[in-house]
Parts: sequence; structure tokens; C-alpha cells
Amino acid sequence: MKNQVTTLQDALDTRFFAPLRRPRTQRVGVELEFPVWNRTPGKGTDFAAVHAATDDFLSRFPFSDQVRDDEGNIYRATDPGTGDELSFDCSYNTLEISFGPDENLNETHRRFTAYYSALQEALGRRGHALTGMGINPRWRENRPDPIGNGRYRMLLHHLKSYSKYGGSPRFHDHPEFGLFSCASQTQVDADEETVVPLINAFNLLEPFKAVLFANSPFGARAETLCGRDSLWSKSLHGLNPHNCGMYGVTVRSLADVRGYLESTSIYCVERGERYINFAPVPLRDYLQLGSVVGEYWDATAKIHRKCLISPLPSDVAWLRPFKFEDLTQRGTVEFRSVCEQPVREAFASAAFHAGLAERVAKLADLLARDTILYGHGYGAVELRSLMICRDWPSFIDRKALSVQLHRILDVAEEGLARRGFGEEPLLAPLRRRADTLTSPAREHLARLERGESIESIALDYGSAEEERHA
Repeated sequence: MKNQVTTLQDALDTRFFAPLRRPRTQRVGVELEFPVWNRTPGKGTDFAAVHAATDDFLSRFPFSDQVRDDEGNIYRATDPGTGDELSFDCSYNTLEISFGPDENLNETHRRFTAYYSALQEALGRRGHALTGMGINPRWRENRPDPIGNGRYRMLLHHLKSYSKYGGSPRFHDHPEFGLFSCASQTQVDADEETVVPLINAFNLLEPFKAVLFANSPFGARAETLCGRDSLWSKSLHGLNPHNCGMYGVTVRSLADVRGYLESTSIYCVERGERYINFAPVPLRDYLQLGSVVGEYWDATAKIHRKCLISPLPSDVAWLRPFKFEDLTQRGTVEFRSVCEQPVREAFASAAFHAGLAERVAKLADLLARDTILYGHGYGAVELRSLMICRDWPSFIDRKALSVQLHRILDVAEEGLARRGFGEEPLLAPLRRRADTLTSPAREHLARLERGESIESIALDYGSAEEERHA
């Protein structure tokens, strides 16, 4: 037992904690997921059009490292010089642009503008477009087919097995949500001294972020402004609540972070060329098992087959927590709770997180003294759930909330000034949102209620032009 625990700790240390033992830098990583949508009403994404547009893009940019699916289509391509990557997330209905870590967000934004313009042009010639929404506007019409490779086929098969674990109302009925929900993710460098303060401060910040960034209205009456939260938490990923969403505890030390990781569940591994999924089991329990029954895709027979695997400490490499504040194997904290944003404002989230990460102690102090959201009987997790709804609790003082959001943005602006790259103008869209308490989701719904079409909104949210919708 003692040797097993030591082996687990060594494996966790190698993957998550060793990367923190180096000087922290100002580098920021940005990942943007965009819905691909067919501009013809009632039509889903034509994958042939997507593949052709991808080929056009790759003829213009040096994304020479390319990976293909089982049918020979490119689903990931990387520029070896910058580390920038074009990929499709789970399906060809979602295009992701991720960037090699840069110190200067303005430089990242410059490359983004060139990539995005080329992609919109290539897709536009084929009747398609990208948009800055957290839910694909054609999610009902789109083909619910994963990318044809082992990883994504395994993932969708795993999520579809939710009925084995109790079914509704514990789980929603959209196991394919990864094929139509889109996020804007930011990674900031961390080290052994900063990782715990980053996790705690940003965990407390989540209810305020819901006000600024919600952009995935979902539900029968669009009652949830950030439907991505429940799409994750009420899927099989949320069977163990430690695997996604917020921290329900205050993390006091690196030992607490380690303990939390041990409590998250592992649900897949790779053996040879097989991706194998199995019933989620907490990592600390998994390594005590002699064997685990899993399933893999038999490509020849076109069926899933059962198999037995022996748990190994090296399987820690397949641990997949999806926390809103996620410690990664790169020595970074990744912020995952933000929906994809309207394209003209796509870098506001990255600037927000990068600035606050430079002033995390001041942010923590501001939130510790907050009485606008906190102090009314609710903790951070409950407040996030309340603030992603269309209707807010009666104790919310809207004027005071606006003032507090501006205080938070002041801290972010101070942090950006400390970084010294002139990134402060990227925060401007958030000042407008703080003034009006209107997230992209609220604007989206208001426009629908005024009789505007989803196509018009999707086109506007996909525009990189600076002019805002009147």
C-alpha cells in the first residue's frame, strides 16, 4: 500500500507539479473554439465544405505538421515556428485556433486576425461561416458525428453511456454536447508559489465572470445564460463533481491540490493504438484495482468490444479534470469557464485573466471584502449557479454590482500595465458590459425577442469589425 501511494504521488508530481518548479513567465496561452455553421437556414454543416476550406487555409499559412482522421481528412495542423494550431474539437462542427504561448497578447491577436480573416473567406465561399457563440446556432441540424479517430470516437461513446449510471434527471440528454458547445480558454504561467492563490482567487471570481462572459443561452426557455456549465456538470463528466466546474473548498496548499487531483476520476487510457474507456473511478482508488473492464472500438468489425486492463501509475497521463481553474501539465493554470465570445471581443477574456493574474493578491483581497454577491448566505459555487441565470436573486444591487465589476476591471488593467505590452485596450468591451450588466447572452436573447433572426445575430457575433450592433 505504501509503495503504491508513493508511486501515485511520483506520477502526479511528474505530470502536474514538476513543471511548476521553474521561474514564472508572463507568457499567456489562448485557445478559441468557434462554431462552424451553414448560412442556409435549416441546413447543418457540410463537412466537405469544411475540409475544402481547411485545405485553402493551409495553402496560405505554414501549418506544416498535419494529422489526419481515419478517412484522410486533416483535423489538426500546427505551425512549428509559432506553435499555433488549427484543429477541430470533437467534430467538424467546431473549429479551434490555439496559439503558442506569447508574452504579448497584441502579437497573438495580430496572428489571430490574419488566420480568422482567411478562414472566414474560405468558408464564406462555400456558404458557411464561423461565429463567436458558446452554442453552435445550427446545433439541432448538425450531424452529431465525432471526428473519425480513436480519441473522439471513444469520448462520445463514453459520454453516451450515461444511462448506465442512473439516467435523468441526474444527467441531461445531450451527450453530444462537446460537438456543439464552444469555449474561450486562457492559460497563464504559474509556479509553486502562485498556483494556490490563482486557484482560490479565480474560484471566488466565477460568479462575477458569469455576468461579463455568459454566451451560451440554453434550455427550453433559454433560462440559463451559460448553458455550458450544466452541459458539463450534468454529463458523465460530472458523475464525480470534482472532475469539472468549481472548487467547493478553499485550497490551502500544494498538498491540497495533490489531494484534489487524487480525488478526480479517470475514465480512459490508451493501450497500444487502442483508446479504452471505462466506468469513472477516483484516481486513488483506480490504482488499487487489479483490473478494470473497459471498451474499445474494433475498427475491423465496426463494434465496441470489452477488454480487461491493468491500472498503471503512468495512466495518470490520461487523467482528464475539466475544472474552471485547471492545473495543467504545462505548469499553467487554465481558465475554462468562459464561453466563446463575439469575435470582435475575443481577446477581452485573455486580457482579463492575464491582468488579474499579475495582481492576484489585490484581487483576492477585493473579493474577500465583497458584500455585493458574498455575505448573503451563498458560497461561490451557489453564486455561480445563480448568476448564470436570466433572473437574478432579489438581494442583487445592480448599481453596486456594476461598480464592483469596474473595480475588478481596474485591478485587471493595473496588471496589464505591469506586464508592459500595451494590452489594456483589449479590456474595453468589458467596461461596456460592466456598465450595462449585459453579457453577450443577454444581448442575444434581447435581439431574438425584438424579432431578429438567429442568422443575423450569428453573422454579427462572427464579425471581426469594431462597430457594434446598434
